[in-house]
Amino acid sequence: MKNHLLLLVFILIMGSYRVLGQDTANTPVGTWTNEDKEAKFEIYKCGSKLCGKIVWLKEPIRDGKPKLDKSNPDRNLQNRPILGLVFMQNFSFEGDNKWDDGTIYDPKSGKTYSCYMKVLGKDKMEVKGYIGISLIGRTQNWTRVN
Repeated sequence: MKNHLLLLVFILIMGSYRVLGQDTANTPVGTWTNEDKEAKFEIYKCGSKLCGKIVWLKEPIRDGKPKLDKSNPDRNLQNRPILGLVFMQNFSFEGDNKWDDGTIYDPKSGKTYSCYMKVLGKDKMEVKGYIGISLIGRTQNWTRVN
């Protein structure tokens, strides 16, 4: 009976890790940099989903002032700083090291795209932004920095 109870607890714990996407070797939670190494992004839990914010910029200042979200189509948001900007939202764990159904905002263009993240290894992740179907879009490989 005691062995059955331990087995049941183990199965429940492992199942909850799977559901929450918490395979610690393959989670996107952490800090990443893009291919150009012009920024660093923190991926973090926001409720039951994952989100991401810009935590470092190679060039955070323009004309002596912090870079602002000038390309945003919403005029009310054009004066917010890019550093600290939450630009990825609502990613759900889909299985096979993939988080999907999220969005990614590009502060350079002011456009928001559907997006998925797929962890390829301990320190590598594929991030794809797209419109409509994921077959067409732009893919970047990010590298974990911590």
